[in-house]
Amino acid sequence: MLRTNQRNKSEAGGGRRNHVRKNDEVVVISGRDRGKRGKVLRVNPSQGTAIVERINFAKKATKKNPQKNQQGGILEREVPIRVSNLMVVCGSCGEPTRVRRPRTEAGTSRTCVKCEAALGSR
Repeated sequence: MLRTNQRNKSEAGGGRRNHVRKNDEVVVISGRDRGKRGKVLRVNPSQGTAIVERINFAKKATKKNPQKNQQGGILEREVPIRVSNLMVVCGSCGEPTRVRRPRTEAGTSRTCVKCEAALGSR
């Protein structure tokens, strides 16, 4: 049985740090877009999702709205994908990799597990 504080953390999606950040290049490791690469446009840590450029498109029917000068029709747009289905691509070795967070005196930084190179900074 979960304690009250554990249940609240899991329901809110908090308590776990994302390995994916905005502007990271990622590769999809499962789902219909498996193997595709893209840039992370937005991350939603509370939901555990991210929106990735040119990945996970969905069609949306829209009505014509003359006040906003919008045409009606079917739009394709990117929808969120779970961050568990994404893997960060290292900038120096170009391989999909796990993220390691070594502690130093200056704090923690993200590094590539394969080549030990630093992954983008904040």
